[in-house]
Amino acid sequence: MSTENKNLRPEKQAMYKEVQEQTVGALYMLLADYSGMSMPETDEFKRQLRGADARLKVVKNTLVSRISREMGCEIKKLSGPTAMIFGAGDVVEAAKILKKFSKEKEKPTVKGGILEGAVLSADEVNELSKLPGKKELQAKLVGTLAAPMTQVVGVMNQKVCSLLYVLNAVRDKKEEAA
Repeated sequence: MSTENKNLRPEKQAMYKEVQEQTVGALYMLLADYSGMSMPETDEFKRQLRGADARLKVVKNTLVSRISREMGCEIKKLSGPTAMIFGAGDVVEAAKILKKFSKEKEKPTVKGGILEGAVLSADEVNELSKLPGKKELQAKLVGTLAAPMTQVVGVMNQKVCSLLYVLNAVRDKKEEAA
């Protein structure tokens, strides 16, 4: 804990420590303005995020600044209520869920984020949501790797069929001669 955090009141130190422990293994942190979201909407949003191995935590902006500084980059000048979405899974899936939910409910609004030590703007987070997810990329890779093997099998099958056609033609010719 840094020296500036030792000057905090005990209850704020406890909140800081709790958030810090939860974000320790996080590869990314997306920030959103959750104002206007009802409790059922927030619960639904959290449930969707759990499917992408992400979590949502409502935190104070000063706490986000301190946590981001410890992650190696600093987010400054946040205003309004902030929901922090973080996880160690696929950031693209979390960004897609955020964008889809935001499009359907018109909230939460993307503020920005951090990805592996780099600060992201709201536009960059929205661009992340347009990328293919990890599972989709893995499927494309498997398809690309399997394509040559499929072609080899097709060629080999064609050669066997050609041999059968030749053998059938020879048999038919011998039957006609006999």
